[in-house]
Formats: sequence, C-alpha cells, structure tokens
Amino acid sequence: MPPRRSYDQYCSAARALDLVGDRWTLLIVRELLAGPRRYTDLHADLPGVSTDVLASRLRDMERDGLTGRRRLPPPGAAYVYELTERGYSLLPVLQALGEWGRAELGEPRPTDAVRAHWFALPLLRALDGEGVVEVHLEEGVFHLRAGAEDGPFYGDGPAPGEPDARLVLDSATCTAVARGEATLVDAVRDGRVGVSGDGALAKALREG
Repeated sequence: MPPRRSYDQYCSAARALDLVGDRWTLLIVRELLAGPRRYTDLHADLPGVSTDVLASRLRDMERDGLTGRRRLPPPGAAYVYELTERGYSLLPVLQALGEWGRAELGEPRPTDAVRAHWFALPLLRALDGEGVVEVHLEEGVFHLRAGAEDGPFYGDGPAPGEPDARLVLDSATCTAVARGEATLVDAVRDGRVGVSGDGALAKALREG
C-alpha cells in the first residue's frame, strides 16, 4: 500500500486532515456511526462515490486505525466495516461540521440524495437527555441513542427494543430543526412532531 499523503506540517489540524481530509472519508465515518456496515450497504448510502474510491478510502481508514473489518458468523458470512474507538471519537467533529454547515443547506436541490438516517446527527444535537429515540419520516425509520458516550449512535430501522421516545414528523420539520430554524421542543409544542413513549425523553419533549 502506498504511503499516506501528508501535509508535512507540525500542526494538529494538519495532522488530523492527513487522516480524514480526503474526499468521502468523513462521510464514511457518518455512515459507520450507525454501526457495522457491509461494503454494499456503504456504497448504496454514499451515492456518487465510485467503487474504487470507496475501497481505497476504507483501506486507508483501516491502516490509520479509524476502522476495522471482520467477518460475520454464518449464515451471514459477509465482511463488515466498523469504527474503532478512535473512529467513533470523530462524532463531535461531524456534529461541529454539521452545525457550521447548516446555513448552507438551503432548499434541497433536484440532484440531492436524501437518506432518513442523515437527519440523525442534527437530531442528536437537538435532544437533551439520554435514551433511545425512534424516528419516523416519510423517507424511512431510524433510531438513535441520545446521550451515548460510545457507538453506535444511530441505526436504520426501528429500535431493537421499546424506545424511550418515538417521534413522528415530516422532512420539512426535520430540516427546520437541522437548519436551526426551530427547536425540537418548539416543533412538538406546535404539533409538528408527534411524541409517544413513557421514557424521560418523551416526557421532557411533551412537557417542553
């Protein structure tokens, strides 16, 4: 494998960008924050990336200690990629980028791809408390772990058990929360978000 490219600058920001500054790397981290993923699943949820580039980035990330690869036991018998502890520690970096970039969202462009779980990061920022939240959008269902200190932080589909809170909302409301135009509590109060569940998170959202 060729040596990793470097800025050759004695600066922590430059050293970080040596590892995660290549195109697609942080978006691969975003996908793996949902837990172990097969190569085909990653490729499906990263529209626009070529198979060669994805494979190259995954090799680089494994070499740099951000991801690992393991084989699932039968009957799965497929390889999955997953973040290491160091890889999971990039969550606040992605959250900060999302916070900084939310002013750039604007209206969705005709060419924009959308996946339901891409709303997980702004919703993680918007939730105050700890617990599992199941989110229902027109684009699909996903769940997330608010207040978690280690991954995975969210996943596709319904929560594996009974969630602490279940949210039902449309993508316009979720986009407004992601842009910072509305808080989740305000959206619940205005009737734009339906909340069910008996957990502390559900009660806090209903009580505002």
